[in-house]
Amino acid sequence: MLKASYPYYLANEAIAANTDLEVTDKYSGEVATRVALADARAIDAAIGHAVAAQPALRAFAPYQRQAVLEHCVSRFRERFDELAMALCIEAGKPLNDARGEVTRLIDTFKVAAEEAVRLDGEIVNLEISARARGYHGYVKRVPLGPCSFISPFNFPLNLTAHKVAPAIAAGVPFVLKPASRTPVGALIMGEILAQTDLPKGAFSILPAHRDGADLFTTDERFRLLSFTGSPAVGWALKNRAGKKKVILELGGNAAAVVDSDQRDKLDYVVERLAFGAFYQSGQSCIGVQRVLVHASLYDALRERLVAKTRSLVMGDPKDEKTFVGPMISVGEAERLAGWMADAVQAGAKIIAGGQVKGAMFEATLLENVPRTSDLYRKEAFGPVAMLERFDDFSQALAAVNDSDFGLQAGIFTDSLTHAHRAWDELDVGGVVINDVPSFRVDNMPYGGVKDSGLGREGVRYAIEDMTELRLMVMRQRG
Repeated sequence: MLKASYPYYLANEAIAANTDLEVTDKYSGEVATRVALADARAIDAAIGHAVAAQPALRAFAPYQRQAVLEHCVSRFRERFDELAMALCIEAGKPLNDARGEVTRLIDTFKVAAEEAVRLDGEIVNLEISARARGYHGYVKRVPLGPCSFISPFNFPLNLTAHKVAPAIAAGVPFVLKPASRTPVGALIMGEILAQTDLPKGAFSILPAHRDGADLFTTDERFRLLSFTGSPAVGWALKNRAGKKKVILELGGNAAAVVDSDQRDKLDYVVERLAFGAFYQSGQSCIGVQRVLVHASLYDALRERLVAKTRSLVMGDPKDEKTFVGPMISVGEAERLAGWMADAVQAGAKIIAGGQVKGAMFEATLLENVPRTSDLYRKEAFGPVAMLERFDDFSQALAAVNDSDFGLQAGIFTDSLTHAHRAWDELDVGGVVINDVPSFRVDNMPYGGVKDSGLGREGVRYAIEDMTELRLMVMRQRG
């Protein structure tokens, strides 16, 4: 279970400033713990410490950064069950999903430990004409400077890890604002980081209410803002971020396409679609929201997917049998239920699920959803998926692209030609062949286009954003 209270971390030190932030058990709705809440003065102090830490971090050698990351991996393994239960309570994440996220947390820090000693440079041939004869160029990567991180509620460990682990590997100081609904995992991470010999000010982890956290966005001492969350908030932050680099990992309404050659593989396809649509109550920006099925397979797939959806166990996330737990709040469930009701009124049909009670939202399938409806056009971010049929592959690709978002897409096909066409033509950050768009491995480049964001995560790619190139030109004399 959770502790009665948790401190925040200011310049590497635990500060029990207050117990002002209540964190609820998302299934019971009861207060599970209380967390120290940072005010503007604490955030300002953290930024100052991050600036002051830069010289010490520059001198902190790659092998030392690697040792910090390896320490974290070891402690995460020791506290695996504690971290999983914290996720289960504060995020309402079913235990199997919670364990999977802790595993990914460990993977992300392991990859970062390996990358910490690979920050290499290159030699640039400058002798492109006679005037540059005798000149030699050398390039290295150097830490960018203090970074501001804002992480979301849905993957409070792993999406935090995708900011923190690359920052340590790159040698940049950071100030992190975890989601106020799910701050505990990040604070446990802070407790483990505080056991290392990172220079003072290398990190601060400060839960704060959104309306009191302007400095995370506007303070000019930050050189980078990395935000993961909703599109509306992310683009608004970018507009206020000033001169700093901005990385945005935002939302999606991801599609999966089932090609005409999948008849003999429908059992596998249905298993993956159900997982992609409904794992952790659909609260994933790459969760399957739209399922496009070739007309020749539509009825057979519909029947099997309806049966699979109805078989999913909804309930207490602490129960090993539970697959669908609560949404993050009653308000979010009500928002999605309203979108669903509007779609039904406009002609959509619910073919599985559809019941909502409090924050509990049944795994739900619909068909005939109008493409103009909020449920189709916006990010559902809940356990709802929509079926539609297509007659030819070009039509399916056009439907995938008929979206303001472009994060990832899944294509179930045995045709190499169709796989490459999808890769060429889909306006998304990633195309996953023969699996759902929800697939992610923590070293791959991950991110979106259009309203889905800017930049890429994945440890090595995040390190590139957190560093900058520095050139040295040397003239050979004599």
